[in-house]
Amino acid sequence: METKIASLNSCNSASSNDVGCLPSNGVVSSIKPSSVAFNSAEATLGRHIARRLVQIGVSDVFSVPGDFNLTLLDDLIAEPGLNVVGCCNELNAGYAADGYARARGVGACAVTFTVGGLSILNAIAGAYSENLPVICMVGGPNSNDYGTNRILHHTIGLPDFSQEMRCFQTVTCYQAVVNNLEDAHELIDTAISTALKESKPVYISISCNLSAIPHPTFSREPVPFSHTPNNKMGLEAAVEAAVEFVNKAVKPVLVGGPKMRFAKSCDAFVELADACGYPVAAMPSAKGLVPENHPHFIGTYWGAVSTAFCAEIVESADAYIFVGPIFNDYSSVGYSLLLKKEKAIIVQPDRVVIGNGPTFGCILMKDFLTALAKRVTHNKTAYENYYRIYVGEGHPLKCEPKEALRVNVLFQHIQKILSGKTAVIAETGDSWFNCQKLKLPAGCGYEFQMQYGSIGWSVGATLGYAQAVPEKRVIACIGDGSFQVTAQDVSTMLRCGQNSIIFLINNGGYTIEVEIHDGPYNVIKNWNYTGLVDAICNDEGKCWTTKDELIEAIDAATGEKQDCLCFIEVIVHKDDTSKELLEWGSRVSTANGRSPNPQ
Repeated sequence: METKIASLNSCNSASSNDVGCLPSNGVVSSIKPSSVAFNSAEATLGRHIARRLVQIGVSDVFSVPGDFNLTLLDDLIAEPGLNVVGCCNELNAGYAADGYARARGVGACAVTFTVGGLSILNAIAGAYSENLPVICMVGGPNSNDYGTNRILHHTIGLPDFSQEMRCFQTVTCYQAVVNNLEDAHELIDTAISTALKESKPVYISISCNLSAIPHPTFSREPVPFSHTPNNKMGLEAAVEAAVEFVNKAVKPVLVGGPKMRFAKSCDAFVELADACGYPVAAMPSAKGLVPENHPHFIGTYWGAVSTAFCAEIVESADAYIFVGPIFNDYSSVGYSLLLKKEKAIIVQPDRVVIGNGPTFGCILMKDFLTALAKRVTHNKTAYENYYRIYVGEGHPLKCEPKEALRVNVLFQHIQKILSGKTAVIAETGDSWFNCQKLKLPAGCGYEFQMQYGSIGWSVGATLGYAQAVPEKRVIACIGDGSFQVTAQDVSTMLRCGQNSIIFLINNGGYTIEVEIHDGPYNVIKNWNYTGLVDAICNDEGKCWTTKDELIEAIDAATGEKQDCLCFIEVIVHKDDTSKELLEWGSRVSTANGRSPNPQ
């Protein structure tokens, strides 16, 4: 994978040479003269890292100030292409960087030493699990304090300052502790390039007294670098084996997975889908990566809770190509998928496995898909089978007068407001299943955190995504339990002038947990949610809240209040869930409750 860090000005057009965000092929390739002179007076560590962030496509850094990172924040603010977004807490800053990375290709956050670092750790772990490059910067102790046996504040009372870094080791792909200017340039550049190459978060600790000091290594415009693996022989062998495997199949299918984002292979996937003629499905965590307007798209493959008729076609196929899959207990519905390894080609970002047989390493996913598209035989048999058995979906019954609003009716109305200028954020919970059934128009974004599944993620992610793509209106579907975890950063959304629509689905508790294992701990204290958001707004910023009639609320949110942050509370019955959650919950419960193996 080629990665170049180059000077960037804009991300308005992915087809232009002004690269401000990672293009679809994942290569940051253009070098433009900087609009700001890089003179020796600005040749400091802090300005260097700020310039690097702008070059890779970051224009917003999500932060919480603390005494160890204040000078670094000064340098980030001084960079003309960079905006520092202050968040209410570190966890939400991390979730915001996660959401930003989903839209821009890379995100960044800045917090203080240990108390800030350990607070943001959970969000960074989520970004790691979802293969998102997030540059996590931490203001560290004064460089003179290392090795002195001194005890500092913001620590656990020991003179060893490595605790924070050790905690980050398992949830980042690279850790840099910058406490010496001589090697700072190398450490920073290695960290940022590694994040881009591996599509994982990195940790950079910067001593609080170093950020503003000039150094000769920072006296010139940062130089681009590249990393280009090439395995032509392995690619040819993998394609030859795959062609032989699928061309002898009678009814093959093609399924997209979440790692296509990491591999920058969505366009190559569509190229293969166009060429092969197979039915095209998406794993649940790949929704939004596979175009749902493709003529052979058959829905979400999620085992027993798949889109109607999708699982039947996938699981009855005699060959399936899974591109970038993640098979865990959630995506496999408690390990209940009816798939056979010997029928599968598994395409990972840098590896191809053919059935039970040969494995080919050091091969880029997008190169493999593009080459396979040129060799595969067009075969519509499985799609014709799907077309024969398909029966159109029914419509939910209309709510009777004075009847409580039903969730399926709510999502019927949400469907109507989707367009290429919107993006959906689905919180962990029943919104996973209801949002999966939304049909995404071309260009409509979609995000949820399936691998990590941290409740409360969506508030920060909505903030970050909306900040990254201001031309899209974010529609967030959040349960009441999740909202209580991270509600504070609605404040930051208002401060940033965002106009997202938040549907707060109030059913009185943690419904997804109820369907796995019920108990009194799944019931939460009800809040006056609209009153809370009004209090946060405090007549500062454009905000509109309501819990009145849904249709009128949506009409207002998409009409006269379209420039406002709109918060719509939807009160539903505590047992009103999707049928998919009922099925999924029982299967996951069974998987969780398996007896120990005999010793």
